[in-house]
Amino acid sequence: MSTKTVAEMSFEEAMQELESVVGQLESSTVALEDSITLYARGEELKKHCEAKLKSAEEKVAQITLGADGAPSGTKPLEGL
Repeated sequence: MSTKTVAEMSFEEAMQELESVVGQLESSTVALEDSITLYARGEELKKHCEAKLKSAEEKVAQITLGADGAPSGTKPLEGL
C-alpha cells in the first residue's frame, strides 16, 4: 500500500493501488481483518478514481469545436 493519502494520488496511482488491492482480496490468502481493511481502502480508491474521471469528462465536454471539427477552445465550466 502507498504511504500517500488517497486524496494525494493521481488517477493512475490510485488505479494501480486499486488493482493491487483487488488482487490481494482475490488471492484468498489475506486474513479476515486485513481483508476488511483492504476492502475499505479499495472503496476509497474507487471513489477517488470515479471523481477524477468525472472531472476529466467534464473538462472534455467543455471543449468547443470549430466549423472544421477541430478544437477551437473551451467554454466556461458551469457553476464556477
